Parts: sequence; C-alpha cells; structure tokens
Amino acid sequence: MTPHSTDADVTDVTETVGTGAGPARVTWHRARGRARLVLAVSHGAGGGIEARDLRALAAALPAHGVSVALVEQPWRVAGKKVAPAPKTLDTGWRGIWPALTAPGLPVISGGRSAGARVACRTATELGARAVLALSFPLHPPGRPEKSRAGELLGAGVPTLVVQGGNDPFGRPGEFPEGSYELVEVPHGDHGFAVPKRADITQDEAVKVVTDAVVRWTGALG
Repeated sequence: MTPHSTDADVTDVTETVGTGAGPARVTWHRARGRARLVLAVSHGAGGGIEARDLRALAAALPAHGVSVALVEQPWRVAGKKVAPAPKTLDTGWRGIWPALTAPGLPVISGGRSAGARVACRTATELGARAVLALSFPLHPPGRPEKSRAGELLGAGVPTLVVQGGNDPFGRPGEFPEGSYELVEVPHGDHGFAVPKRADITQDEAVKVVTDAVVRWTGALG
C-alpha cells in the first residue's frame, strides 16, 4: 500500500490489488472521524476515476462518515483503451472485493455506466449493503429494445440510480418501475455535463449528485 497525497485530502492512500483479471488499483478517501460505510465506485468503459461525479463524491462523502474507494479496473490499469466483456469485468470486481471489505464496514457497491452494471450484477453474490448506479446504461443509444433493465431490477439490495435528464443511454422516463430510487440530474448527459443554455450550472448539476448520495447513504445507517 503506497501513500498518495492530494490537495484535498492528505490521508488518501492508493493500493494495487491482484484479481483474476489482472491488477486493479484502489484509491481510498478515508472518512473523517468514525466511518460508517465504504462506498466503492468504479468508472465506465470510456473513462477513469477522474470523472467529475466520482471525484465529487470522493470529496464530499468523507465528511459524512463514508470512506470512498475509487476503483480503477484491471483493463484500465493495464493501459487498454477498450473494456473487456462483462464476464471479465465481473471477475475483476470480485477480486477487488476483499480489499473493499477489509476495513470491516458495510460496503456500497457502485459505479458509473458499465461500472454500475457490474455493481448490479454482483451485489447479492458479494454481500453488498446497497448499490449506487451512476448513469446506468439502460440501453445503447438509439436502441431501447436492447434493454438492460433486468440487471438493475435484479440487484437485490437497496439501489440508488442517479441519471442525467438527457442521457442517451436511458432518460429517467424510460426506466421501468421498481424498488430502486431514481434521482434526475436536470439536462445532464451521460457524464452529467449540462449545456451552457441550461437553467442549472455545471457545479449545481454535480451538487445534485452529491446531495442525493449524501442523503441516501445517511438513510442506510
């Protein structure tokens, strides 16, 4: 485990974790004071942990008793540009899980886009406390008949979906009824970016995400 300092939090620590899909990397943003939960979130198929929503959660949640683990999946650590098949993504997430549970706290399994699908598919098997699905890709753009709703509905644990109002991978109104909670980021696209003409600023859009997750994690105990 190698210490890694940032301007935001000098207690951040990065560790490399071996998995059946290759080495993964976990950057911890420790809760300030007594930790109640671990929120583990991974990136999507087209980006890394530098995504605006992941960084915002890592900055906001520690003040609320939640340690945030930003997970770089093995394919990303290996420098590959294209994510592997879902089965391989799930193998990597399973291999990371022991490191996430090491603090002895309940773990929320989360991710954005493809990472959200992984979290949903493996939540019950791994014993996740809950699932956080950021920009869940309900279907490929323009292909609503290729629905992935079954993965979301099958998570089997309390689930929060945070979805951009203009996400081409699935707008909030397209989601089926279910036991999960859905929060809309007005005008947001798949990366929660909002157009300049919108009646909400980019900072306000990101705050919708962090406020929703802070409230939801607070209710989980």
